[in-house]
Amino acid sequence: MVIALLGVWTSVAVVWFELVDYEEVLGKLGIYDADGDGDFDVEDAKVLLGLKERSVPAQPTSPESEESVQPAENVESERKIADVEVEEEIQSVLHEALHSQPGERHEDVDESVNDQWQVKEEIRDETLEVPATDDMLRELENEIPEAYETPDSIQKDADSMVDDVGAVESESYEIPALDDYVPDLEERISDPDTPGDSEVMPEDAVEHYAEDRVHEDYSEDQEPKHEKQTEAQDTGVESKQTEDDVVIEPEESENPVKAEDYSNDVQVGKSEKETEQDKTEKAKKKKKPKLLNKFDKTIKAELDAAEKLRKKGKVEEALRAFEALVNQYPQSPRARYGKAQSEDDLAEKMRSNEMLQQAINTYDEVVSLPNVPSDLIKLSLKREADRQQFLGRMRGSLVTLQKLVQLFPSETSFKNDLGVGYLLIGDNSNAKKVYEEVLSLAPNDGFAKVHYGFILKAENKIAESIPYLQEGLESGDPGTDDGRFYFHLGDALQRMGDKEAYKWYELGYQRGHFASVWQRSLYNVKGLKAQPWWTARETGYTELVKSLEKNWKLIRDEGLAVMDKKRSLFLPEDENLREKGDWSQFTLWQQGRKNENACKSVPKTCALLERFPEATGCRRGQIKYSIMHPGTHVWPHTGPTNCRLRMHLGLVIPKEGCRIRCAQEYRDWEEGKVLIFDDSFEHEVWQDAESYRLIFIVDVWHPELTAQQRRTLPAI
Repeated sequence: MVIALLGVWTSVAVVWFELVDYEEVLGKLGIYDADGDGDFDVEDAKVLLGLKERSVPAQPTSPESEESVQPAENVESERKIADVEVEEEIQSVLHEALHSQPGERHEDVDESVNDQWQVKEEIRDETLEVPATDDMLRELENEIPEAYETPDSIQKDADSMVDDVGAVESESYEIPALDDYVPDLEERISDPDTPGDSEVMPEDAVEHYAEDRVHEDYSEDQEPKHEKQTEAQDTGVESKQTEDDVVIEPEESENPVKAEDYSNDVQVGKSEKETEQDKTEKAKKKKKPKLLNKFDKTIKAELDAAEKLRKKGKVEEALRAFEALVNQYPQSPRARYGKAQSEDDLAEKMRSNEMLQQAINTYDEVVSLPNVPSDLIKLSLKREADRQQFLGRMRGSLVTLQKLVQLFPSETSFKNDLGVGYLLIGDNSNAKKVYEEVLSLAPNDGFAKVHYGFILKAENKIAESIPYLQEGLESGDPGTDDGRFYFHLGDALQRMGDKEAYKWYELGYQRGHFASVWQRSLYNVKGLKAQPWWTARETGYTELVKSLEKNWKLIRDEGLAVMDKKRSLFLPEDENLREKGDWSQFTLWQQGRKNENACKSVPKTCALLERFPEATGCRRGQIKYSIMHPGTHVWPHTGPTNCRLRMHLGLVIPKEGCRIRCAQEYRDWEEGKVLIFDDSFEHEVWQDAESYRLIFIVDVWHPELTAQQRRTLPAI
């Protein structure tokens, strides 16, 4: 009774002495007006709690456009919830609104409609990868600062991408300089037989950069590949796409062999204290991105419902839901982004290049809308660039990355991505400029350091490349723990005579990038027998070996005739594998393709080989003559893949002075005899004789590869 009386007197006091300005409170609650009747009442609270569908008022028409969003009809929810429970939840909302401070923003109630709603790519259970881009996007979403606001200048740039507010086709950025150095890769990739499109790899290309993009689109027989790298990153073999290249089934996937656990290791060159400090600083940066603009917050419940379908894997339903939202609210950036993600997911499910291109177009449309949150611009353009690379649209990807850099010039991560874009098309010069700019802004950026070191090594600036590669790896920054960088740092140290090389090879092995310290190929199929030297019986290719040894003089004589009359057909080794000397090669088959013109010069040799598809059909190898002159030394190096074995048939061999080492064992060539070794193991060659050495090289599929794998493994 006493409590009741106190309550009554308190209410009277509040009204009598005007302790609460109710008009002000109701004015504040007006921002929660969900049904357009001008005030906040029980019906509005029901909408906020998801108990009733929202009626959205028409958006004000912008000066540039006559289009406006039409209001939706109020539809009562079919869910039946007890009145008592409804009233309790409504009272809770009212209580929170009434007790907030005058200057406080009221976005929390909106956020409570769905617990922890986030735009996040689902983790796909693929075994084949190229840019673990879903992981990269999730990381980007986590790293974007919570309080980041789009600068006015950037927002104006984004708004100026379209002529009118309601446009869905994005304006392309004009970057005249791009045409000067970016070849039209789309046209080249569409025609695999275009001259110059296939890679030239005299021995083992180790100075090019490729992000495991050995056929990155959806073809008829291809398993979805999307994001997880499986063939460990390239030793530098720049792979081109062909229409018949497909990826193997998941159970036969290529994967770097994981070695011992190194989770407790201290990062090389960093103290534990420094490592902990880095982790603390990075943790501070990880905040939820802001993906909703002011209008999208008013339709958050509808966006959540569509996103929930997508996250549950109901891709078709999610796409229909987002399409409906885009039709109803054409100016909603979040709805269009959800549509793009759904198309992206559906493309993977259908393995459809056409659908993926549609997703790319929709990602681009997101950026063309007005008032797009900066975080959403970043995610859309980053994903668009990745999907363009997946389809081999390298030029389009570069333009997209240029947009990102223009809109967010202070974000070094986007400049780093642009540098990778240039490297992927072999434009090391522009990539170098990008990384020089990054390092001038962020001298300790590990990602920029390893890539800059990579470029210096490709320029044969071996000594200069070492500190960049080493410091970049020691930084432990995202994107630096990559087999290529361990490979090239070790190689650079070896060439400088530094025994520290094997320390880095060992670390690369421990971290799963190499099958062993000696076997450092990066495009690998797990489980294949691994040994440096093989016998003919062990390979199972005894007939091929017998045929080569039986006809070695015929093969020799045709090769010598070419040397005498068409010496220009022997091309110098140009992959920077020689310390010194003269080494040239004449190629008959490459990547499983016959060089018809070359075979006209040695017709009997080519006819002989046609009987052996394990050689002529080896799309990860070559068949060629190799001549090496006195005074030549070939640096220790490894081939790109464990999927092949290499045969050397001796044709003209000096009595002494020529030898080859594979791993830790040395061999000599003999005329008319075949040596067989696995060139994914480190090997080295010396030619210290008084006359030239001529051999015939035949690469064959590793004998343990299945017929399916031989048919579907991408070419190298």
